[in-house]
Amino acid sequence: MIRKAATQDLDQLTNLFDQYAVFYKNPSNYEKHYAYLKERLENNEATIFVACDEENKEKLIGFVLNYITFSSLALDRIIILNDIFVDSSARKKGIGEKLISKTIEFAKEIGSPDIRLRTAKNNTVAQRLYQKMGFVREDYLYSYDLVVS
Repeated sequence: MIRKAATQDLDQLTNLFDQYAVFYKNPSNYEKHYAYLKERLENNEATIFVACDEENKEKLIGFVLNYITFSSLALDRIIILNDIFVDSSARKKGIGEKLISKTIEFAKEIGSPDIRLRTAKNNTVAQRLYQKMGFVREDYLYSYDLVVS
């Protein structure tokens, strides 16, 4: 079952988010991740969907975190699928696909014509899923980041 996250999910959601951060070579920091997610939920700054275990509906096994922003060229809202993670014990069961499908459904509900995401070049498992779901890798535009200290 996929549903919208609520503040009562924060403990489990933070545990999953912490694993996600470690996957991307960031340090584990439960307190910092908890505060970040709590602020996003309380300020309605992100839409987070969670996947529940089929046998234990109280147990979260995955999440997808989406931000709504705007595109000047599209002249419309777009969704940034910023983070997606499925617990290692629940992988290869279609959970990631269900989470992305929920994001697609959400995009249609709010009238967003575009969902964008980024992933690591070596994350080939995720890339195969994204391509299977209809995402097209952008070769026209480059992505640049600037760390501001």
